[in-house]
Amino acid sequence: MVLLDRVQKRLVMRGLDTVTIAVALWLAYVLRLADFWPTGYIEQAWWLFLVLPPIGVLVFTQTGLYRVVVRYMSTNAIWSILQGVALLALVLWASAFVAQIPKFPRSVPVNFALSAFVLIGGTRLLIRQYYQWAIRRYFDKEPVLIYGAGGAGAQLALALASGGELSAVGFLDDDKALWGETVAGLTVYNPKELGALIETLEITHVLLALPSVDRSVRQKVLHSLSDYSVHVKTVPSLPEIVSGEELDSLREVPLEDLLGRDPVPPKESLIQSSVTGKVVMISGAGGSIGAEIVRQVVVNKPAAVVLYEQSEFALYSIEREISQIVVSDRLSVPLFPVIGSVTDKFRVVETLRHFDVDTVYHAAAYKHVPLVEHNIFEGIRNNSLGTKVLAEAALEQGIERFILISTDKAVRPTNVMGATKRLAELVLQELATRKSKTTFSMVRFGNVLGSSGSVVPLFRKQIESKGPVTVTHPEITRFFMTIPEAASLVIQAGSMAKGGDVFVLDMGEPVKIEELARRMIHLMGLEVKSEAHPQGDIEIQFSGLRPGEKLYEELLIGEDVIGTEHPKIMRACEEMLSRSEIDKIFNDLAVAEADFDCELARNILQKAIKGFNPSSPVVDLLSKQSVSVEKSGALH
Repeated sequence: MVLLDRVQKRLVMRGLDTVTIAVALWLAYVLRLADFWPTGYIEQAWWLFLVLPPIGVLVFTQTGLYRVVVRYMSTNAIWSILQGVALLALVLWASAFVAQIPKFPRSVPVNFALSAFVLIGGTRLLIRQYYQWAIRRYFDKEPVLIYGAGGAGAQLALALASGGELSAVGFLDDDKALWGETVAGLTVYNPKELGALIETLEITHVLLALPSVDRSVRQKVLHSLSDYSVHVKTVPSLPEIVSGEELDSLREVPLEDLLGRDPVPPKESLIQSSVTGKVVMISGAGGSIGAEIVRQVVVNKPAAVVLYEQSEFALYSIEREISQIVVSDRLSVPLFPVIGSVTDKFRVVETLRHFDVDTVYHAAAYKHVPLVEHNIFEGIRNNSLGTKVLAEAALEQGIERFILISTDKAVRPTNVMGATKRLAELVLQELATRKSKTTFSMVRFGNVLGSSGSVVPLFRKQIESKGPVTVTHPEITRFFMTIPEAASLVIQAGSMAKGGDVFVLDMGEPVKIEELARRMIHLMGLEVKSEAHPQGDIEIQFSGLRPGEKLYEELLIGEDVIGTEHPKIMRACEEMLSRSEIDKIFNDLAVAEADFDCELARNILQKAIKGFNPSSPVVDLLSKQSVSVEKSGALH
């Protein structure tokens, strides 16, 4: 039956219904007369056993019963059967009345309808069960448990039973009232029994069917599942299902479910005050944060959006993506993709003036700590000088708002990247003291999930490649936030600025990176390989801290912090430098660059930036201390 084509299956079902209708008519007499073979009655109506079955097949064909795929049979099929048997019962009564059949009990049509409904519906349920059994038996489906015995879980179980590589063998649910009960033909278990179930049922996967629960609940469930080596996948979220995703479109656990928390809904008034009706420019528009700011800005009805980016490919990608959003959402937002560097003063000034920009979100920066350590002057030029050029141009052009996207690495930095970002903050703090129309502010936060170079997608790739998973240090911790939440808070913080504000985002609790790696390995159904468990699948290797990297990140330089009208945004009060001090720093850095003296440049930063304590010697690839390459290819 499983291997038959669609036409053959329909023929089989028609033949089965032909026999079933005849049997139902016989049962109608048996139930009425309590006689296994009521000869005197059946002999008077023998021709009904020949006429009624083909009429029934014709009726069921018209009701669409044979177009129903049995393994996906739903209430619609039951309704078709009910309509068909009711019509057949009417035909049976009319035939007996017209033919004036003697000894025809009046209850036979009713008994026939009940018997036919049970037999025709029952045979299909039996066939569906046989099909699911055959699929499991002959196609070697992997047994899985579904976490969540609600409506989504029941639908997922039915979908898995009808095909695919997985077969649901039970449910896990936190509701004590459901433990031991049966849902969709499967037993509901206490999640604490998972360890025993893995052994007895040979479980390989646990599927999360919790599309509508809060992220904090999902994170709690994932944390409990990470104690076991089962591959955890999830169904789409409720918004994704509403937008057309199939419930059985299983995917890996989203990054935000691993580390995120329930985001605070944005305050629309804060977003609109800096965006709606404004010409908004985003520098670094093709980067992870810049691109997300663009996405959130464009849907809040700006007058126009200027995409400023020095990478041609990144600019092409974000311009194409946003253009599709504009068309699909029927937005009337002009997009202007501009190629340029923030260090090019003429290009920057002309862009601000030509498009009459109102708000600037400055996200252009080099952010990878080891790369900036290896390219010190490029980091200084792009992160610090670029901010100075763009911010001074904004001041000259009378831009309304200028918001710098900063980093937690700017706090007591141990690397050049963090020092250059702190210097960029100091530039804005000084500019904010001048009398101008421009409100300068900066927003400081930690790592964002899914950004380029983020540790979580790197770990996932390493696990999929069978490892090893590389962690720099067993004690290293980091703050994490989703890209959409970070971008939303940046926009809102910029609207609250009064001038020179240093906003700090509430990043929640820091995450231990080694523990994160272990959880990810377990949630992908694998064991951590170690000396204690040499039979494990994936090894965690500690590679050592990279140049400029530190164990713990901080968000505040001092302790002076106050709240704002947004529960996830704080305002820090920190020391500033004067205009003359800022100018001297940049003049000294220019001299150091002219001599390509990386050691001097870092010393200048160390004197200027409070708390800057480099954690490694100078490792710039072009510095005097670095190795060089001869034409022969040998290092010296």
